[in-house]
Amino acid sequence: MRHNVSNLLRSIVCLAVAVGPCPSLAADPDASTRSVAADSPLGKRIDDFELRDFHGAKHRLSDYRDAPIVVVVFLGTECPLARLYSPRLVALEKEYAPRGVQFLAINSNRQDSVTELTHFARTFGITFPLLKDPGNVVADRFGAQRTPEAFVLDVQRVVRYWGRIDDQYGLQGVMGYQRPKATRRDLAEALDDLLAGRQVRRPLTRAPGCLIGRVRQIEPHGDITWCNQISRLFQKHCQSCHRPGEIAPFPLLTYEDVQGWEPMIREVVEQQRMPPWGAGGEFGHFLNDPRLSAEEKQLLFDWIDNGSPEGDPADLPPPRTFPEGWNLPREPDQVIYMDDKPFTVPAEGIVEYQWFYVDPGWTEGKWVAAAECRPGNRAVVHHVTVYYKPPGGSWDLRLGDKINLLCGYAPGKTPVASQYEEACFYLPAGTQLAFEMHYTPVGSVQQDRSCIGLVFADPEKVKRRVTCVMIANTEFAIPPHAANHRVEASYTLPEESLLYCMSPHMHLRGKAFRFEAYYPSGDHEILLDVPQFDFNWQNNYLLRKPLLLPRGTIVRCVAHFDNSEDNLANPNPEATVRWGDQTWEEMMIGTLVLAPTDPAAFAETRPFWRRWTWLSLALGALFVGAVLVRRRTARRSAAIAARSPHHVS
Repeated sequence: MRHNVSNLLRSIVCLAVAVGPCPSLAADPDASTRSVAADSPLGKRIDDFELRDFHGAKHRLSDYRDAPIVVVVFLGTECPLARLYSPRLVALEKEYAPRGVQFLAINSNRQDSVTELTHFARTFGITFPLLKDPGNVVADRFGAQRTPEAFVLDVQRVVRYWGRIDDQYGLQGVMGYQRPKATRRDLAEALDDLLAGRQVRRPLTRAPGCLIGRVRQIEPHGDITWCNQISRLFQKHCQSCHRPGEIAPFPLLTYEDVQGWEPMIREVVEQQRMPPWGAGGEFGHFLNDPRLSAEEKQLLFDWIDNGSPEGDPADLPPPRTFPEGWNLPREPDQVIYMDDKPFTVPAEGIVEYQWFYVDPGWTEGKWVAAAECRPGNRAVVHHVTVYYKPPGGSWDLRLGDKINLLCGYAPGKTPVASQYEEACFYLPAGTQLAFEMHYTPVGSVQQDRSCIGLVFADPEKVKRRVTCVMIANTEFAIPPHAANHRVEASYTLPEESLLYCMSPHMHLRGKAFRFEAYYPSGDHEILLDVPQFDFNWQNNYLLRKPLLLPRGTIVRCVAHFDNSEDNLANPNPEATVRWGDQTWEEMMIGTLVLAPTDPAAFAETRPFWRRWTWLSLALGALFVGAVLVRRRTARRSAAIAARSPHHVS
């Protein structure tokens, strides 16, 4: 956001600037060391084993007896971190192979087929052996738990290092984080130590990643089945994201999709990482709250404990249907692209925000019930923000002109359509759109052509026009090492309004965010509390019932920032942090989606003839009445005159 804060209005689908969340990170992955348990593989000699690669060729550990060091990394084809780290492993192999280090990758997931391994290897350019471990026999021998997880074997094939590849990605509490870059190359450092004849100085780290999908230990049993209860639970809470083409890393549509993921599903639900939701339960009731109830959680856990039985396919509910390629309530009425041709994203460097201006050609006003931005290339699109300019407005955001924001996209941000058909955005005839694009290079030249899909409302059903208010503080300065720095901003409502939605926005140092209302009566209420702000999941909080805010209500936003070393996502604890566009800078924004109750705020959106209909009818009735009275008076006067003795015929 490279513009003055006073110019911004935030939409129901608010911007979240984030790297895509990984729902499969291990707890406390950044712990630098851990005590060596009795069953630790450190110091354990790995006996010879034989596995086949995805071509069917056999490989034995003993085939590489001449290699002084062997690196064994366990990978999963759909694990987000395994996919993130695979190019890094390829680079490490190229760096260390000339020094005699042999890399092996092993897939022990029962849900990953050989065909999927083939596609995975080709996608990420893996040239070292990628082996399939049926029945997770070799994973058990190593004591491997997650993907990606690395083991370094010395010349006697004794485990000298066990853990992560580096420290760029991880989980702090229940929140995922991504450092701008790795600060420790743990695997590389272990290799350097061994190649130099030294003892590994940091032999143990905690590897974040997905649990390996091991074979079942018990026979499926019980009355709780996928077909009867669990499929309905997944339809309700999971499938809007966990389906092909959406933000989640793997689909959860069928019984086959779920196989192998049960332990991981249990972990993320128990730790309240999935479904993602940041609001504290004490304040507010929200329409889009995706969390499972205590009863639903127990039902899921019992099913997993019983071996995840499938049940009778006759009990399956009808598949949940989605508009193809969209998260909208139905197929969009209009899809608008940012440009006629793709934008080329360079391989490296910082790409300044790109702006694309589009005239949709609207000759009549449009009521927008739902809007969704879709990135053309998720790999490089950091975020999309779409503004709209009514006729007579200005695109120059620096002059303080009112520029409206329609919707946005960022990884980790699912679009939210208006749940209130009566309240929509209004775009007058002649309105133009502007796409603000933030790109992040990924090491190779890429192209993107993003778009926005709009669902229009029936004007006859719309009763209120929503607007967005951004409550922001741009003058803060977060001191170095401050662990709980408070920043506030307030907004006073100039007119009585209904509140529909709230959205907090901060960057990597964001810690907590709260919306409070101070009413003219003197009463005070907490509207929304986000005690553990997660940069990866900057949700919109859509109220279950619109809240009436009287004129003069003060809405105060209170944010806390963590600029300390304890914040593992912190780019630089030594910096004094101020407002800025990039994620290593900060923002403090609270967005309100409001609809004034004054009919005058709505009337201007109606066609001229509709606005004056009742007045015209009233005036017409008065005119007709006056004519009729005049005619009746004239007839009576004529009749009286005819009866008069002075009347002359």
